[in-house]
Amino acid sequence: MTSITETTSGSCTGQFEGLRRELANQLASGAELGASIAVVVDGEPVVDIWGGYRDPERTRPWASDTIVNVFSITKTMTALSALLLIDRGELDAHRKVAHYWPEFAANGKGDIEIRHILGHTSGVSGWQPPMAVPDLYDTEAAAARLAAQPPWWEPGSASAYHCLNYGHLVDAVVRRITGRSLGAFFADELAGPLGADFHIGTGPEQHDRIAPLIPPPALEFDMTLLDQESILVKTLTSPLLDVAMTATPQWQQAEIGAVNGHGNARSVARVQSLVSNGGTLAGREFLSGKTIDLIFEQQSDGVDLALMVPLRFGIGYGLPQPQTAPEVPAGRVCWWSGYGGSIVVNDLDRRMTFAYTMNKMEPGIIGSARADAYLRATYAAVRG
Repeated sequence: MTSITETTSGSCTGQFEGLRRELANQLASGAELGASIAVVVDGEPVVDIWGGYRDPERTRPWASDTIVNVFSITKTMTALSALLLIDRGELDAHRKVAHYWPEFAANGKGDIEIRHILGHTSGVSGWQPPMAVPDLYDTEAAAARLAAQPPWWEPGSASAYHCLNYGHLVDAVVRRITGRSLGAFFADELAGPLGADFHIGTGPEQHDRIAPLIPPPALEFDMTLLDQESILVKTLTSPLLDVAMTATPQWQQAEIGAVNGHGNARSVARVQSLVSNGGTLAGREFLSGKTIDLIFEQQSDGVDLALMVPLRFGIGYGLPQPQTAPEVPAGRVCWWSGYGGSIVVNDLDRRMTFAYTMNKMEPGIIGSARADAYLRATYAAVRG
């Protein structure tokens, strides 16, 4: 029988051997192709494990420095960038977006606040069709289109997940405050100082380390049967994401702050542990307690108009919601997941951050069965 140390690489404390065993079992069963898991407690790594393969032919092992497109975990990095500006007094979550980005006031959007963008309640959850995936790559032109269109529902009244445009909206504000793109700001102010191997805009020099994504089974549902003017259809199909395009240099090098961040569990947990560790990391305070409290300022709690499932949003993150959220406990916990199953959870009550990234995608946008299995093993360890 193959031992878990032969199936997985990296290190973990004895307390988390059950989590390592769960990863080994998922890899051995074939449910998992390649993956990494990290846990940080009190700002210190206690789990940093990986295993499996980068390719479906199983010829290239997943290595310590393998990175992967983590889809919407990118949004947590984008949100953290905005929170950093809030902490510095350069951005106000309760101020109008148009204060920073005047063009955004067009077509009845003058009263939309920064918190509405960060909490998915802005009324601007996507682009008015037509919109193609390559149109995402010109970040400023795509943002200008968002600035020109009207809101699709009353801002602040409900959430509709800003699936693909979250980063474009935040990027436009970051550019006007700092003169830098979101990807450059994140690299300069967060990834660089923290030594985190996470990229919003991934250069060609990183290409050989990227594990290509294996798409989930296609949904057996005809979207043409739905109202094409509905918020759901416009948000999720304008443009319709094609997983195959994530393997192209154009996708990888673009700065799509909603969905094209590349990293691994170690780098995700490193950056996000800023939140679980009270805003201080590497001997430096990045965020005050007051700024972290903003994350838990509830913006919505109900059926999301784009995903049609109950979700609860704070500022920049999802909050515990027992009907839909993955297996995270109640309390001061914030989280988000990426299409296909990747996830990050910041548990402030336990001063713990959990991160999971993988290349074999599961169906669905919110969480996955494998992510839940790893979360159960993690919480069994910290509660045990």
